[in-house]
Amino acid sequence: MKKLVLTRESPCLQPVRRLVEEQKHRTLVMWAVDCAGRLLALFENRVLTDRRPREAVEAAKRWARGEIKMPAAQKAALAAHKAATDVLEDPAACAAARATGHVVGTVHVETHAMGVVIYGLKAFVYDANEENAGEVIERECGWFYGRLLHWQSNIGLVKGPWAPFLLRDDVVNKEKLLRQKMERERIK
Repeated sequence: MKKLVLTRESPCLQPVRRLVEEQKHRTLVMWAVDCAGRLLALFENRVLTDRRPREAVEAAKRWARGEIKMPAAQKAALAAHKAATDVLEDPAACAAARATGHVVGTVHVETHAMGVVIYGLKAFVYDANEENAGEVIERECGWFYGRLLHWQSNIGLVKGPWAPFLLRDDVVNKEKLLRQKMERERIK
């Protein structure tokens, strides 16, 4: 299958990106962890013995609860990316593992949320092994969008504990700041 190139600027991703930009940080964390379930299943069905992506998602959960600090979470994220490198011959498993690394990254900063989407879409397209990647991308973008709408509506139902940095609602969404910066640079 031909290499699939997606970036945060890809037109098909703009509805999801705009919705990501509206979210509180902890909403994106819950959404990323939720989305990780399908990605882990895809990876683990292809790579039966490698637990690094699952351990990365578990580290993301623990970091979000304030149970571990950034160095431990970062180590788990890097291990997930190493798992991806170790399965380069399987593009679906590789992309799924990279997506789980971005789940951890989403706890760190909102801009990693788009990494979950980008690598998640690649994993789903490569897994489908279909000629019409456009249909898979449209369907799965709808799924990511729908899950984010769910968490936007239900984040208030999630009861602690949260790491203190995720409780700060006065911080501007970094994905939104990144878009604004990119737009200013295009104007110059």
